Amino acid sequence: MTGRRIGILTGGGDVPGLNAAIRAAVYDARDRGMEIIGVRRGWKGLTHVNPVDGVDPEYLLPLDRANTRTVDRMGGTFLHSTRTQPSRMKVGDSPEHLQGRLASLAEVSPGIVDFTPIVLENLERLRLDSLIAIGGDDTLSYARRLHEEGFPVVCLPKTMDNDVPNTEYCIGFSTAITRAVDNIGRQRTTVGSHERVGIFRVFGRDAGFTALYTAYVTGIRCCIPEHVFDLDRLLALLMQDKRENPSNYTLVVLSEGATWEGRTVQEYGDADAYGHRKKMSVGEALSQEVKKQLKEETVVSDLTYDLRGGPPDFIDRLVATTFAAMAVECIADGGSGRMMALQKGCYVDAEIPGPGGKSRSVDVSAMYDTANFLPKRDNKAGAPIFLNML
Repeated sequence: MTGRRIGILTGGGDVPGLNAAIRAAVYDARDRGMEIIGVRRGWKGLTHVNPVDGVDPEYLLPLDRANTRTVDRMGGTFLHSTRTQPSRMKVGDSPEHLQGRLASLAEVSPGIVDFTPIVLENLERLRLDSLIAIGGDDTLSYARRLHEEGFPVVCLPKTMDNDVPNTEYCIGFSTAITRAVDNIGRQRTTVGSHERVGIFRVFGRDAGFTALYTAYVTGIRCCIPEHVFDLDRLLALLMQDKRENPSNYTLVVLSEGATWEGRTVQEYGDADAYGHRKKMSVGEALSQEVKKQLKEETVVSDLTYDLRGGPPDFIDRLVATTFAAMAVECIADGGSGRMMALQKGCYVDAEIPGPGGKSRSVDVSAMYDTANFLPKRDNKAGAPIFLNML
């Protein structure tokens, strides 16, 4: 494997632990005599790159021990990230130097073309032998496409939602929960001082793991996308909690995709390349109901972006570093189409999830008390640390 040239990129939303994974991949690849190239701005780097003599500083960054030595101490991704989807590129988003090639690309819908032939050409021009892609469902779905096209790809799953199929854990999840618990702990003093209803919103478009695990350790109620809840029941329980609390306050945490019976989740803004639009805040919507029906004052806190900022915690550093080492080892063994994963609490390499597959979600019957909006803590003997087995 000596002399092999590996590309590495990060796609989608940033999470703590990405830089730790990049650093570990660089160190392990270098130890094996491999060269590793950072592809900047995710999949956009492979659609827009225009190298001259193999160099394009805007989209390529050769990586070594010197320029990755300290990156694991920081959050985010120093390679940067975008939500570019090469198989569905808007004609207007294509780089100027490729305008003359657009007519030759397959049109998947009006004004949308498949840039995969360009990506494959660029991988060849860059003399890359393999690619490590770090991302969530959307990023990994295109990695799977490249594998099926015959280019060797291995993946690392990352997302605060922890909802990538085929793995019980994704880079960024532990830090997100740690941040949520810390934020709620600090804000208790304000909510309690003013005797209010504290409402916290966290990420979780379709899966409620972040809200559920936050509630699991803080002892507060939670609402998740997997269960459309009874608003009157929730309001009654919040008032009961408030009355029974000597400090006369109560707290609840909601996934962004949570909703109640009779309410439609509202979205706004343009859809990204993967078809996602931003959701209107369910926290603000619930606050209005609390004020209207209970005549109580609220404190609404949107924790979403706070959870992905700053350096990773121990678990995310550990998992990111291990996943990266496994990825390099997988490449050295000639592997492709594989994703580093945790299953039944153990490290494995699994199949990269395919496009259009269903995201992992909370097993409501085993993990969530729908009558009381609380995580279940019983029958955990034999379960992995992250509780929900595949």
